[in-house]
Amino acid sequence: MIATSINMNSWDYEFSLLPEYLEVLFAKLRIAVVFGGDCDRPGSVLYKTHNPRSWKSYKTVAREIAQALAEIGFKHVFVIPDDMNLPEQLKQKNIHLVWLNTGGVQGYNPVCHTPALLEMLGMPYVGHNPLNSSTLDNKHAFKRELQSVGIQTAPFMTWHPSQGILQPHLHDRFAIAFGEYQGPFVVKPVSGRASLHVHFADKIEGLSEAVSEVHRATHNTALIEKYLPGREFCVAVCGYVTYAKGGFSKNPKPFAFSTIERVLESDERIFTSMDKKAITADRGRLMDAEEPELKQELIELARKIYWEFSLNSLVRIDVRSGADGSLYVLEANPKPDLKHPAENVTSLVALGLAEYGMSYNDLILSLLADRLDYLLTQHIGIIPHIVDLLR
Repeated sequence: MIATSINMNSWDYEFSLLPEYLEVLFAKLRIAVVFGGDCDRPGSVLYKTHNPRSWKSYKTVAREIAQALAEIGFKHVFVIPDDMNLPEQLKQKNIHLVWLNTGGVQGYNPVCHTPALLEMLGMPYVGHNPLNSSTLDNKHAFKRELQSVGIQTAPFMTWHPSQGILQPHLHDRFAIAFGEYQGPFVVKPVSGRASLHVHFADKIEGLSEAVSEVHRATHNTALIEKYLPGREFCVAVCGYVTYAKGGFSKNPKPFAFSTIERVLESDERIFTSMDKKAITADRGRLMDAEEPELKQELIELARKIYWEFSLNSLVRIDVRSGADGSLYVLEANPKPDLKHPAENVTSLVALGLAEYGMSYNDLILSLLADRLDYLLTQHIGIIPHIVDLLR
């Protein structure tokens, strides 16, 4: 065994031993990859309610993550739905670690429900903590935090019909946010995914109806944002530990990768939902050596967000440029698509892995290894059941 007498209060963890620890954990660690449960399935919830965030199970991708973990060498990997039965399932299967691939089941702020449940259960997980999950998924909260640390975001305001009918010219908040700007605007749900229920309003007169449409679809607050006419980019960023070219590294900065320009078609003002049009290789252009300064600016921006928000797992940062080329952060996706690349179908996160000598499985191992390294370094006292596996 790696260690015969680990004392959780005095054990000095060393990163150099992580590969050996993983060799032990391959045979012992029991991992559950959790996808979004269906509230329509009998026995999944006590009472069916509303989900303001467009629901998706993510079951297919959960299976792909599980398959990757199995191919990497983990012998005990289970795929489990996220619903009221989850705690009992984790107990019955003697799970040691959860990989969160769920956006929640129902109710408001659903992305943070499962990490909050796992925190209560004492179950470690790969994913964002409840506060970061909710902050990242609520675009207005995220944008306010961006402003507090000096990161540019598109000017915005929020509106809910309970505040009355939106009449921009009569509301001081509108003038504070936009000044004399008259349009165009983008109106979207404060919590959503895949560019669903996003509206483009050429002029100020179209805002009230767009806000009403968002509320009818989501029963939630709408975000009104200045439309930025420039190019659209995204960049993925995760933790400090990576696995590439057959070896582990612990980097001094968060790992930012897949710097991509989203390719908009001639009739697209905003990127079309992946539910309506699959992410194919021709929908994203990897930033190349022709624009090194812009590529580096995106990388540093992603790293700063990861650092300032004290993130512990993968996000995808969406960025748009203004008319003068300045970059503005639109949002950060707390559960970016981790689809396994296939013929002419991929994910924006996986599109740039080859540039760093990484495969899809390498990314999955990197994310898991980074979380284990973080737990062993910072929170060994809360994972005694995993430490016991290393005895």
